Amino acid sequence: MKNHKFMWLISIMLVLSVFLAACGDKEEAGTTEPVKDKEEDKGTTEEPANEEVAQVLNLIETAEIPSIDSSISEDAVGFNVLNNIMEGLYRLDQDSLPVPAMADGEPEISEDGLTYTFKIRDAQWSDGTPVTAHDFVYAWQRAVDPDTGSPYGPYLMAGMIKNATEIGEGTAEIADLGIKAEDDKTLIVELERPVAYFLSLMSFGTFYPLNEEFVTAQGDKYATNSEAMIYNGPFSLADWDGTGNWKYVKNDKYWDADTVKLEEIIVDVVKETATGVKLYEQGKKDRVLLSAEYAMQFADDPNIINELETSVFYFKLNQERNGKATPLANADIRKAFARAFNKEELADAILANGSIAANFLVADDFTFDEDGKDFRDYSGEFSAYNVEEAQEYWKKGLAALGTDKVEIEILGGDTENAKKQQEWFKSEFERNLPGLTIKLKEVPFAVRLELDDTSDYDVQSAGWGPDFQDPISFMELFVTGSPQNKMNYSNPEYDKLIESTKTTIATDPVARFEAFAKAEKILLEDDAGLVPQYQRGRMVLMNPAVKGLATHPFGGDYSYKWTYMEAAEK
Repeated sequence: MKNHKFMWLISIMLVLSVFLAACGDKEEAGTTEPVKDKEEDKGTTEEPANEEVAQVLNLIETAEIPSIDSSISEDAVGFNVLNNIMEGLYRLDQDSLPVPAMADGEPEISEDGLTYTFKIRDAQWSDGTPVTAHDFVYAWQRAVDPDTGSPYGPYLMAGMIKNATEIGEGTAEIADLGIKAEDDKTLIVELERPVAYFLSLMSFGTFYPLNEEFVTAQGDKYATNSEAMIYNGPFSLADWDGTGNWKYVKNDKYWDADTVKLEEIIVDVVKETATGVKLYEQGKKDRVLLSAEYAMQFADDPNIINELETSVFYFKLNQERNGKATPLANADIRKAFARAFNKEELADAILANGSIAANFLVADDFTFDEDGKDFRDYSGEFSAYNVEEAQEYWKKGLAALGTDKVEIEILGGDTENAKKQQEWFKSEFERNLPGLTIKLKEVPFAVRLELDDTSDYDVQSAGWGPDFQDPISFMELFVTGSPQNKMNYSNPEYDKLIESTKTTIATDPVARFEAFAKAEKILLEDDAGLVPQYQRGRMVLMNPAVKGLATHPFGGDYSYKWTYMEAAEK
């Protein structure tokens, strides 16, 4: 990721310069002309070395698709699928830089940084109907509509897109949202405040277009199977009945179809690493994610790929469940929990896949200031493993609760890797916190999302991959009332700091990072409202014939637009 962070900084500074000038902080005058320094995605990819090689990629996914309705999707699997079958105003390129996609070039930006005017390129949906500015208006209005129940629409748009907050509060109409189609080819977006990461966010799934006529005709069936959708991305979905496996097939109506070399991608849901490795070794799958034991076994394999993601995993500590306070409503119990497991051992021995111990929330090597300084250099490490401190907090917490025994349920996944981690957590917590009994609840991913939505858990093992390149993508999750909070955590000072990064210090990059650092300390150290575990690494076996697979540090994990199969060396 470091190899392109300065390219990212250049692009984000171009946007910053527009509204900084309006505030008198820069010498350059504001402009309403399109930014010229970034290029649109013109589909640069190498040609397959042998045109006779079957352009079919065989992949494994460890979980089913919960939803591919862009207004509803909220998980890594769904957004990865959407990233390859749909396309927004922007998409992330092979270097994970946002480049124009449905937008025909860069937008015009007003001097105050509040109005963006996009031209929509000539593009079609997979059924041959044109993609228009009206499709974006409909999609964004649908996502912000409280009746839709979008987990991301109100969360991402409130305080950013004009009138989004008021729509959520019921004091403005859906039609008042700050997005208008001047005509089929002209889209105007009005912001409440300057947003440095706005163009990056335009590559995110919630902001993809939707064809109103098609969605309305499908009704409740929309996006429940591959036939109940139309697509404007590099691929169309096929053979998906709402559960289980699926395929991607090349979308010949895609505006840049000449760039897409793969004809088909076959995806099977395989939850057990042993099964995945076997399929890989049999030549039936081209890529498999390795669990710890296999990561060590294949560590010296020439086809191993090591990747440090920007996804951070943590325990959500729910302070109220079903209307009653949980033991975790006690701050000393939370602080004990935060210090009672060995994160280094978790990363190095249990995961053993390149993950690193995390005593932080905002990922390492993810976001940087104007001088290239990592956000982690602004902040510290919090609530590190310390059994002695953990037991001191534990005794104080138990005394306050008037008991010497506590049972806590940990909600987690049902995959092989998840079960292994959860058994280890149980052992660590029960060994280091006398009187604690851990009950494990292992459920499919979609069920965990449902339980999270209703705050029906004590402790949840969860994780977050950022949606765009800014600390707020992590930090805003846990403000009071956030739809991603769902653990009944609230701290007014934390909320005030996060809000300041969007308002009073929005145009001061250093002050923003310092505010985020203070907020991170409140959340992780002072309150122990959240307990980080690790920043995820990936060790994967990949067929060397697979070329051009793009991985991204935020948004959808992978792009297959530039991927192709090359003939095996003889």
